[in-house]
Amino acid sequence: MTHPTVHARTHPNKIAYQMAGTGKAITYRELDELSNQGAHLFRSLGLKAGDHIALLMENRLAFMEICWAAQRSGLYYTAISRYLTQDEIDYIVKDCGAKVFITTPKCHEQVKALVDQKGGPLLYMMDEPEPGFRSWDKEAAAQPTTPIADEVAGYDMLYSSGTTGRPKGIKKDFEGRPIDEPNAFLKVLCADMCGMSADSIYLSPAPLYHAAPLRFNMMATILGGTSVIMEHFDAEEFLKLVEKYKVTQSQLVPTMLVRMLKLPEDVRKRYDVSTLKGAIHAAAPCPVDVKAKMIEWWGPILIEYYAGSEGNGVTVSTSQQWLSHRGTVGRAVVGKVKILDENDEERPVGEIGTVYFADAPVFSYHNDPDKTKRAYNAKGWSTLGDVGYLDAEGFLYLTDRKSYMIISGGVNIYPQETEDVLITHPAVSDVAVFGVPNEEMGEEVKAVVQPHDMAKAGKELENELLLFCRKHLSPIKCPKSIDFEAELPRTPTGKLVKRHLRDRYWPQKAKA
Repeated sequence: MTHPTVHARTHPNKIAYQMAGTGKAITYRELDELSNQGAHLFRSLGLKAGDHIALLMENRLAFMEICWAAQRSGLYYTAISRYLTQDEIDYIVKDCGAKVFITTPKCHEQVKALVDQKGGPLLYMMDEPEPGFRSWDKEAAAQPTTPIADEVAGYDMLYSSGTTGRPKGIKKDFEGRPIDEPNAFLKVLCADMCGMSADSIYLSPAPLYHAAPLRFNMMATILGGTSVIMEHFDAEEFLKLVEKYKVTQSQLVPTMLVRMLKLPEDVRKRYDVSTLKGAIHAAAPCPVDVKAKMIEWWGPILIEYYAGSEGNGVTVSTSQQWLSHRGTVGRAVVGKVKILDENDEERPVGEIGTVYFADAPVFSYHNDPDKTKRAYNAKGWSTLGDVGYLDAEGFLYLTDRKSYMIISGGVNIYPQETEDVLITHPAVSDVAVFGVPNEEMGEEVKAVVQPHDMAKAGKELENELLLFCRKHLSPIKCPKSIDFEAELPRTPTGKLVKRHLRDRYWPQKAKA
């Protein structure tokens, strides 16, 4: 493990990053020179180690060039989702304290309000800049291609996806480390468990602004491999690209796996995926049946991990471990898993409680001491707010987010279990389950389904799905009613923004 600058000397003409759609590519030498020019530009603008920049752009080569420029000049770089509103973007740019903001013409509509703000960051745009934006390309091209004199490692400072409220920046302490110091966890996950190396062809199907895709794409070039980046995910296109580039590793989210499995069988069999040696998945719970079918199709190459952008602890499960512990998200490889009740007492094996990590890296939420404090208990153990249990061998099973738990007649119900059943029905494309008000029971179970064919939505399909649910689950876990939507609100990284649905049924809890 090293730094792309080393590969630029040893394999200057090897492709570091390539866009799947356009075929545009960048070699290690070009990546090194462009990131050096970016680092010089940051210094010329007065940015020093520990300062912040922000970027908002579609998946493109410049995204990685800028992140590497920030990484080698000791800056915190905040990648912002293209799918946020102007208000949310404005909030993050201010909250992270960005001194420079870089975007593209494609994102101009969402960010043009930043032009009129006093005391905001310097605004840059790739390609042809709109009024109020400086030209990143021209100013960077005027800089030297050699390294800056004071190279030091910078870090990403990414924001939680805001599925349960305002997004919060997750900040790692600035440590002044060398630019080539490896991330120990990523080494274990990518190199040791997934087999990534200088020979890897890594396929990246997700938006780069999210923690895992960004870090894995950086890891691919730290290891000296080649990364192929999809502009956006399409199930059949993914399979086509695996065959075309002889892809060896990829990182996915369960929604992508579901979409590939729902392709017609002849389409799935059309493409050779035998070069895949490792498929890492995380970010959202993966239904047991979906995972089992993927292992049957691709072989035991799926590696699942549970972690947050917070980096406070990690569990990992290989396919072999999962097959003998179906439903697990693995055993701890960073920190120690503790399951606690409401009184902070440890729960016995097999009993559900809040998942905490002990002896794990410390993190903080930027500008939010209260949220940071709530993430820790008196012993200094931290939680992401998930609920689950451990088995006798120390494997963790997640049951749901604490905030999504339904309490009906005093009984705790975890919606994930119901969602995992409904998603297996052939008519269901996506599903969300949550609690809605019930005068007698407090809450009752509600499902909102995205059908494959919206024309079939209605009472007949509702009854069919309710019956299907009752065949697989106890009545208390089954929805009392099902509504239909043409599309559910998911982030591009596969996380369901359940509050957008739930708030319609809980007007008084809209801030929850």
